[in-house]
Amino acid sequence: MVEERMGDCWSHTKDQFDNLEKHTQWGIEFVEKYTKFVKERSEIETNYAKQIRNLSKKYQPKKNSREEEESKFTFCRAFLTTLNELNDYAGQHEVISENLTSQIITELSRYLQELKSERKAHFHDGRKAQQHVESSWKQLESCKRRFERDCKEADRAQQYFERMDADINVTKADVEKRSSLKARQQAQMRHQMAADSKSDYSSYLQKFNQEQNDHYYTIIPNIFQKLQDMEEKRIERLGVCMKTFADVDRQVLPIVGKCLDGMTKSADSIEPKTDSQQVVESYKSGFEPPGEVEFEDYSQAMKRTASETSLSNTKEAKERPAGKSKGKLWPFIKNKNKLSLKLGSGPEDFSHLPPEQRRKKLQGKIDELNKDIQKEMDQRDALTKMKDVYVKNPQMGDPASVDPRLSEIGQNIEKLQFELQKFEGWLAEVEERMPSKSDTHRRSGIFETQNNTTVSNNCAQDRERPLSSPDGSYTEEQNSETQVKVSTHPVPTTSTPEFDDEFDDEETLPTIGTCKALYPFEGHNEGTIAVTEGELLYVIEEDKGDGWTRVRRNEDEEGYVPSSYVEVFLETNAKGAMTYI
Repeated sequence: MVEERMGDCWSHTKDQFDNLEKHTQWGIEFVEKYTKFVKERSEIETNYAKQIRNLSKKYQPKKNSREEEESKFTFCRAFLTTLNELNDYAGQHEVISENLTSQIITELSRYLQELKSERKAHFHDGRKAQQHVESSWKQLESCKRRFERDCKEADRAQQYFERMDADINVTKADVEKRSSLKARQQAQMRHQMAADSKSDYSSYLQKFNQEQNDHYYTIIPNIFQKLQDMEEKRIERLGVCMKTFADVDRQVLPIVGKCLDGMTKSADSIEPKTDSQQVVESYKSGFEPPGEVEFEDYSQAMKRTASETSLSNTKEAKERPAGKSKGKLWPFIKNKNKLSLKLGSGPEDFSHLPPEQRRKKLQGKIDELNKDIQKEMDQRDALTKMKDVYVKNPQMGDPASVDPRLSEIGQNIEKLQFELQKFEGWLAEVEERMPSKSDTHRRSGIFETQNNTTVSNNCAQDRERPLSSPDGSYTEEQNSETQVKVSTHPVPTTSTPEFDDEFDDEETLPTIGTCKALYPFEGHNEGTIAVTEGELLYVIEEDKGDGWTRVRRNEDEEGYVPSSYVEVFLETNAKGAMTYI
């Protein structure tokens, strides 16, 4: 019914051939415009996807050791996940562009060619039919004019004959010349010609009317019906393309939603407490903080009595300058040699790192070496099996061809095992020197006991030596000294690399000055010497920056004491008079 109604409507426009031609041309131009619109949209999607990919690539972490450090934090991992999801998101916009091109642009371009060809054929048929009607109309007009002319000629001939026949004044000569018989014959001939023209005109008129009827009621309506069908198909095709235009976006929405869900999930996975704890794990040094700083009472003069073992030195009576601090505590000392946690930027044994960080690095290196050793052993096992197969089946290969590779792998394993033993030795050394919680509690107990035994309102100091050297660098010797054992006297039964090696086969060092013990020191560790408050000792080696001064009590007793526990008076010929406080 709809098609019939539309056909009726278009049949009513049979006299609007030119207007319909303009309308269908405008329809084709509209399809071209929509195709151009979709093409520009596709280009926008392609460029957008390219920019998103470039953005994701720009902020991807670089392939270096810093990436390994950043991957420890949840917010860094979340950002990396967001970048990856964004890259997938860009891929969906590329899919949109590809589908727009394949499903709309390509199809419309092909359909436009067909539409133009079909429209051209229909209007060619219409013009041909119109030209035929016009030609028939011209022939009809020609027949009509000929019939009219013949009728007029016959009428004039009849009038002439009648006038000749009725004229009484006509002479005999005129009668001979213009006989009525001749005029009658002429009139009859003209009437016959008029009758023939009338017959031709009548028949051609009937033919023209039939052709005109066929033209306006059959041929042109059929052509216009085809044009109408073509136009409806064009509009329908545009509707399908517009629907596809929306469906292309809708098809990628689930994947785009997954990308956005991935970004949301990565954001939810961020754990601030875990990240803050990771900072503690990354920068934990393993050092113990110093003890409490006691009140120093300068209102009472310190009593100094010379004992039988007192040293006679002109600098003995020197008082420590008032108000001079004993040195900054280790958290506030500037580290001139900044630590570098990057691999390969320090010594092989990571001795430039604090104990805890050094332990982690060594453990990581050991794990890496174990993986390499396992990998080499797997290759060796595989080659061994291959060699066994060659031995059993010589046609498959020469067993001797595998030997060079087996020998090379064996050497690699030996090298890796040697490296592993070396790093395991360093790790054992670090773990042995690192202080434990029980050591800290025992130190606190010793300090409290010493504090109770000091003279009231005197400078009874019981804090430990800061765990960093004056220049802020970390030393393994300092860590070993923090391992305090609860005992009354040092028992140097076992040797340690820090002290015993320095005493073995060594000449007696000359005295370079004297010192006075400001606080009591138990000297439990190997290589140290116990001193009491106010005791005078000889200095045989000054502080080299590690926080320890080497002293001697007599010819047989010497060792190290914390530099902050003594007041040193160097001799004039030493390296300049200095006082360590």
